[in-house]
Amino acid sequence: MKYHLLVFVVVLSAAAPLSTRAEEPSAGASRSVAVRAGRLLDVRSGEYQDRQIILIEGERIKEVGPASELEARVPSSARVIDLSRSTVLPGLIDAHTHLTFTPGSTGYRGLGISAPRQALIGARNARVTIEAGFTTVRNVGASGYADLALRDAIDAGDLPGPRILASGPAIGITGGHCDINLLAPEFHYSSDGVANGVPAVMAKVRENVKYGADVIKICATGGVLSKGDSPELEQFSPEEMRAIVQEAHRLGRKVAAHAHGAQGIKDAVLAGVDSIEHGSFINEEDIQLMKERGTYVVPTLYLADWFMGNYKSLGLTDDMVAKAKYVMPAARQNVARAFQAGVKVAFGTDAAVYPHGLNAHEFAVMVKLGMTPLAAIQAATVNAADLLAWSDRVGAIEPGRFADLIAVDGDPLQDITVLENVKLVMKGGEVVKSR
Repeated sequence: MKYHLLVFVVVLSAAAPLSTRAEEPSAGASRSVAVRAGRLLDVRSGEYQDRQIILIEGERIKEVGPASELEARVPSSARVIDLSRSTVLPGLIDAHTHLTFTPGSTGYRGLGISAPRQALIGARNARVTIEAGFTTVRNVGASGYADLALRDAIDAGDLPGPRILASGPAIGITGGHCDINLLAPEFHYSSDGVANGVPAVMAKVRENVKYGADVIKICATGGVLSKGDSPELEQFSPEEMRAIVQEAHRLGRKVAAHAHGAQGIKDAVLAGVDSIEHGSFINEEDIQLMKERGTYVVPTLYLADWFMGNYKSLGLTDDMVAKAKYVMPAARQNVARAFQAGVKVAFGTDAAVYPHGLNAHEFAVMVKLGMTPLAAIQAATVNAADLLAWSDRVGAIEPGRFADLIAVDGDPLQDITVLENVKLVMKGGEVVKSR
């Protein structure tokens, strides 16, 4: 009994909003809401529309237009939210998160964290993520299907948090980046997603789908925060990757491939994956293939800034640190070329390598590497929605889509860092943060 009471208290603590204003009653799913936007960014055209009204019925946007036209159509019973001095944008999308992990989950320090505890950790991370303005995330890797449990709890209204597309355990080879190689052989430990050979990887895709995975995550190459592997070397064979993609697509799931090395990127793209995560050593051949096939790159770049200042406190092995110091600077140079060449980009952070809630710091790095502020915002709205196959739900403030939006002071097209300080967050017509 004491154990169950403790878990109940922890969950309630994790779910408690950061903002006292967020505790105030907000628009229920059956209520009408009218948002007066001083300036609304059309993320498709990059144009601002001044003095707009967004009419919301339940969770969805009903109508958007000039206040001069829509004011008369605002129901008398509607809750009115005045953002007449703010810039309003769609809720942001992070296409690469690990909500059930934290910086303290890396290296040896993470070995004692159970999957149930990871789900509780995820409750807190989900809250700070949505309060940072990210109303949708794609979670690409968790232990014990903890991210699926988190997704379902949020969908049921048990916890505050973003909309989640969840992968469950990432699929990888024995001893690869998606395995855990920190224990002695006599422990006989393998991670949940380990599979070797075509029949086994197909079975693992089916297993993840059985337990509710929305997307399939694979490790095509080695990684940085893993022991004994090289980020530049391919792990799955081309045949295994083709089998994974064919089975996932047959079952209606997209595939995200963790891939640093050029050969692994190439073979993953040829196998038909929908996105390359990281892409640190992407070369010209990879870039051309991705453009031809419409494959997205999901760069995760800000983490280098945070990691270099904090890695000594993370309990990492020496080879992990050495790999990070080698890979992270190279990633910025190479991914910048992909930006310039016109590869499709979706916004992603790898939040968990650094603290959740700092997701918007990625924007400034993208702009520094040559993207326009509008292109960076599009990566986190319409592009990411397209990658997630959710363009009919999120990514734009348009009729029929969920009423997910944020408000900021200032002009993000002139200063992208204003997105690091979101003043209001709405998800599905309900205000979850206001200051």
